[in-house]
Amino acid sequence: MATKTTSKLVQPVSEGDHVLGPDDAPITLVEYGDLECPYCRQVNPVIRELRERMGGRLRYVFRHFPIRSSHVHAQLAAEAVEAAGAQGKFWEMLEFILEHQEALELDHLMAYAAELELDQERFKQELEDHVYAGRVKDDFHDGVLSGVNGTPTFFINGDRYDGAWDLESLLEAIEKPLGVQVRRLAQEFMRIEASGGILLLISALIALLWANSAAAESYFHFWETELELGFGQFIFGLPLIEWINDGLMVIFFFVVGLEIKRQLTIGELSRPRRAILPLAAALGGMVVPAGIYLIFNAGGPGEPGWGIPVATDIAFTLGVLALLGSRAPLSIKIFFTALAIADDLGAILVLAIFYSSDVHWISLLIAAVILLVLIGLNRARVYSPLPYALLGIALWLAFLDSGIHPTIAGVLLAATIPTWGAPDTKALLAQCVSVLSEFELPSAQTANRTQVAAQTLETVADRMQSPAQRLEHSLLPWTTYLILPIFALANAGVTLKLDQSLVSMVSIGVVLGLVIGKSVGITLFTWLAVRLGLGDMPRNVSLRQVFSASWLAGIGFTMSLFIAGNAFRGNPELLDQAKAGILLASLLAGVIGYVLSYFTSQTFAETSPAEAVPATD
Repeated sequence: MATKTTSKLVQPVSEGDHVLGPDDAPITLVEYGDLECPYCRQVNPVIRELRERMGGRLRYVFRHFPIRSSHVHAQLAAEAVEAAGAQGKFWEMLEFILEHQEALELDHLMAYAAELELDQERFKQELEDHVYAGRVKDDFHDGVLSGVNGTPTFFINGDRYDGAWDLESLLEAIEKPLGVQVRRLAQEFMRIEASGGILLLISALIALLWANSAAAESYFHFWETELELGFGQFIFGLPLIEWINDGLMVIFFFVVGLEIKRQLTIGELSRPRRAILPLAAALGGMVVPAGIYLIFNAGGPGEPGWGIPVATDIAFTLGVLALLGSRAPLSIKIFFTALAIADDLGAILVLAIFYSSDVHWISLLIAAVILLVLIGLNRARVYSPLPYALLGIALWLAFLDSGIHPTIAGVLLAATIPTWGAPDTKALLAQCVSVLSEFELPSAQTANRTQVAAQTLETVADRMQSPAQRLEHSLLPWTTYLILPIFALANAGVTLKLDQSLVSMVSIGVVLGLVIGKSVGITLFTWLAVRLGLGDMPRNVSLRQVFSASWLAGIGFTMSLFIAGNAFRGNPELLDQAKAGILLASLLAGVIGYVLSYFTSQTFAETSPAEAVPATD
């Protein structure tokens, strides 16, 4: 699950900002720009026209974000604008520089100062002494904290604007018709890193309340409702709970498989030395909890549930880390993302190997043939999703009848979805510029030319992501905001009987396995891997912080509930005990992990990985 970037303006408009427009304007547009960036120059006329159209309703603020790694004169140009601003000519110098980006040496800047009738001696001295370098650095630093990673970047009333830069798109975003407002609210909720966990929590609470209310009987009967699909003589039916657990959850495992594949090919698990530490931590976080559970249940009726505490819920764990904000360094979030992915892979193997029923070899052979065909499509570089979807359904049906848990079909299907190498971005950029440049010709302004250009740009956009990446990006919101909440609603309902549900060997084994076993196992195996020289601790992370955050891995929830349903299929009493233990353990692990992480971590100002805050010369 990719780490999301900040999208809020961290530094509000202040007296030190350069502002055009009235202070009481209802709309504030903040631009982070690089004065040597050609895109900033190209969008400048649009901003000028926008200010004219909005009049007194718009307040425009410009802040510096010089990207010195690619624009060698950007820092000096930003300081020149500030030096001109000290003499009351900030905006005039800004326009001069944007129009003459090809000439930004000191001599050129002095010539612009002369044209603006500035005090040249003062202007030159301030540039040589870098009087305003600190001011530029502050703008850049605030931009990094706000999630700026390129120029220009715009914020409308404090929210980052990620839409098109043309005038009509900007006006629509500012004036906010009803459709735009609804879309914006949905996007804002989805930008909250804990949003998936919030929906899961709400669904679990509804299930608990429903299962312990006067209408409890309707809760259990509803999920046992038979749902049939038919075509002619062919009728296929399953209880609703099985459609969710063995059907919808295949899509979730498909997305998990895509993420595992991405991590193994280009992510944190793609380089052996960087992969060893999260893999070792994940192994410890599986072996120790399972061992603790078996201490209480080996040889008893609850023994099949040993796999329940090995799982970690990625959405909840990363959601709580997100709530810590800057107190959790980016490196520990990446580390636990990789750990959770490795944990998911381990949980999938546990499901496939230990929680499958009697194997039907004919169905398994059919599944193997379908899998070989899918691999053939991959090798033949077939990129259309349709054949993979049709064969994926057939693969699921084969696994459903084989005795091997059908969710494995989702993971195997994900492994066959094509990927490709990183694109040549310079060539694609040249192609985009070439296509759009044609619109400057009068003859190019035709509906047919527009359609051809749109198709070309869509092709370029498709090349930026492999089919596997596109599918993961498209399906992730569906699994996060629909499938997993439905799963929680259907599976988290348990009739709580304190004398039975929480004081049984199964629930005690689950609670201690998740709460104690995860933290001990992850910390111990991480320490061993570092001491043996197999891996290095992440940057800005201590073993104490790993121990604190490792408690969060005890939030088993989704995967633990899923394994529990398979471990105690047909034994509702033990299943209820396992569910109660999972819910209590997840609550304890989340609270303890958050408190410990908060008090053992300092505040980190995380910067973009591509750019560092420029030092004052």
